[in-house]
Amino acid sequence: MNNLNWVQSFVQVADTRSFVAAARHLGISASAVGKNVARLEAHLRVRLFHRSTRSVALTPEGSVFLERCRRILDELDLAEVELQQRADAPRGRLRVSLPLTSVVTPLLLAGFHRRYPEIELEVDYSDRLVDVIEDGFDVVVRTGQPRDSRLIARVLGSCRRVIVGSPDYFDRYGVPGHPRDLEQHAVLLYRYPSTGKIQPWPFADGTSMDALKLSAAAVSNMSPSLLAMACAGAGIACLLDHEVDGPLRDGSLRSVLDGDAPPSVTYRILWPPSRQHSPKVRAFVDCMTEAVAFHSRSPAFAPNAL
Repeated sequence: MNNLNWVQSFVQVADTRSFVAAARHLGISASAVGKNVARLEAHLRVRLFHRSTRSVALTPEGSVFLERCRRILDELDLAEVELQQRADAPRGRLRVSLPLTSVVTPLLLAGFHRRYPEIELEVDYSDRLVDVIEDGFDVVVRTGQPRDSRLIARVLGSCRRVIVGSPDYFDRYGVPGHPRDLEQHAVLLYRYPSTGKIQPWPFADGTSMDALKLSAAAVSNMSPSLLAMACAGAGIACLLDHEVDGPLRDGSLRSVLDGDAPPSVTYRILWPPSRQHSPKVRAFVDCMTEAVAFHSRSPAFAPNAL
């Protein structure tokens, strides 16, 4: 066997469980991936995958062969990276997925570009759950605990949740002094795009949002729209501190129930093990970790490696 493309196609299909996803990652057609795998199976005289119209699964022989192939490809990647590190600065296209609102702001991304002009940033903004490997991202930033144990993660920091409304709204309807007072107010709620569920407000005193009879003035899966409506006096919203920092400072918003606000939200930056030694990935991870720590004013916002 002298065709590395066959092995690469096999490993990508095994990782993504999809010929289409493997093709997208490799930059070739799905039919080309299928032919490469078929040629590899013919050469080895063994079936590597169980195929159906809905799924692709490794055979026992395929599982054994996969581990060997991964070691070979990992060693080749490492050798290539080591040579690149010696000869070149970080460069090339870097695919990044960020939440719609994130501690990694456009300002920080601009600073990264100035520092590494040879890296072409391709940024996808979405709150949906992404499959880092199948979707072909180099790095993602998300909140909460990582769901994919294959990924390497580093904590960027934590943001406080802040309950806010406009001064005009509070002049008209009063200021809530306790979470239960929110039952007498119009609230602006966030809906998770990935699940369709409403984001809960688990208050510090133990009050559950489910126990409250809240009157929703609006529900949105875009927190910037909730921020705009709160500033316009449409109701009370629960947003992250970096989202409301400007409006709080210029007086467009006022925070309430500060002692009862829900717990902080933790941001993590994640990347696949195969990108661990990539200069452009390491540059982005290190730069964002340093930048977020520098620009944050909150003591709880210091990044820590997991």
